[in-house]
Amino acid sequence: MKKVNTLLDILKDRGYRLTPQRMMVLEAIEESSNHISAEEIYDRAKLKYPYLNRSTVYRTLELLKENGLVTETDLGEGRFLYHPAGKAQHHHLVCRNCTKVIDIDIDVLDKLRDDLRSGYGFEAELEHIAFFGYCRDCAEPSV
Repeated sequence: MKKVNTLLDILKDRGYRLTPQRMMVLEAIEESSNHISAEEIYDRAKLKYPYLNRSTVYRTLELLKENGLVTETDLGEGRFLYHPAGKAQHHHLVCRNCTKVIDIDIDVLDKLRDDLRSGYGFEAELEHIAFFGYCRDCAEPSV
C-alpha cells in the first residue's frame, strides 16, 4: 500500500527544518475540513503552542505557497483562505453583498481553459479561483 505524503513529509523530504511552530501550522491546515484563514491557523496552533507568533504563521504559509503545497484564495476585502493544494479541486463564487461562498466544480472552467489554449496559445492556471458577483438571494431582479 502506497503511503500518502502529508505536507509535513513533503517539507521534510525537501530538506526544510520541521520546527514545532511549523508543525503546528501544518497540522492546523491539514486538520481543517474547509479553507482556513491565517488567523484561524494562528488561533488553532496557539492552543497547542502558546509561544507561536503571527509572523511565523505568515512565513510558514509563504513557504508552503512557494513549494506548491497550499493554495491561497483571495475572497476580497483582505480575506485570504488557505487549503492543501491536493484538496483544491474546486472554485468559488463569492457574493459581494452577503459574502456567502459557494464552491463550484473544477470542470466548470474546462471550456475556458480549452478556448484560451486554442485561441491564444495560453496555458491558464485555473486551479483555484474566486469569482465575485451576487448570489441568487442578493441578485437584483431583471427589469
